[in-house]
Amino acid sequence: MNLPEINTNLFKRLRFILVETSRAGNIGAVARAMKTMGFTDLVLVTPRFEGALDDPEAIAFASGAGDILASARIVGSMAEALDGINFAAAVSARLREYSPPVLTPRALAGQLLAQPELHAALIFGNERFGLPNEIVERCNVLINIPANPDYSSLNLSQAAQVLAYECRMAALDGAPSVRQPAGDANEIGFQGEAASVAQIEGMYQHLEQALVDIGFLDASNPRKLMPRLKRMFARAQLEQEEVNILRGIARHMAGRRQRKDGA
Repeated sequence: MNLPEINTNLFKRLRFILVETSRAGNIGAVARAMKTMGFTDLVLVTPRFEGALDDPEAIAFASGAGDILASARIVGSMAEALDGINFAAAVSARLREYSPPVLTPRALAGQLLAQPELHAALIFGNERFGLPNEIVERCNVLINIPANPDYSSLNLSQAAQVLAYECRMAALDGAPSVRQPAGDANEIGFQGEAASVAQIEGMYQHLEQALVDIGFLDASNPRKLMPRLKRMFARAQLEQEEVNILRGIARHMAGRRQRKDGA
């Protein structure tokens, strides 16, 4: 029997990140979910117990996916977990007022396949508390699994399995491009390199300070200005050059205020 050809590129540029996981068995079960669908890059951010990757329960629940645990990394911050990532997707059953754009797992999978320049991360929160708002607001999109609204409770490994499956199916079947087909450059426009999560976060910090400097943002009472701006920019899928332009504007804003104050 001839098996369908798989676009293997997607398997090399998708990372699974677990934040403050409480149960070793869930880590092992996620490793198993990843391996069954062909993914290997697993990162744990400050799990809530020691020896998370060597725990007997994690190994038992991995059920043959011990190689995923063996190659996984434990890091102390989201910045470390997102190193090399330019597209972050928060996975949550809870929608936020100031969340980035919301996608289904299938829509995300199609987008990742259609944009091979994206090095993406799927971010899963703690089993009980989920992801904090500050992490969700840093992400490009929020992934919401359209489960039964009367009972939408999926455990951690089930959510990871759904995402891994949809991404594998996109790689198997191909997906309609979210961009225009190749043709005249004037028709499709220039497409630059996507900005990394770290570059965008640096831009946010720079912009926030500039807004404080010119008196537009009250640092003692910021309200929801920055979450709204983050949500707006998340929809744009910023490129590196665009981030540089925004930082240049922020630098000019701050310099203008300093010149005015010194006049």
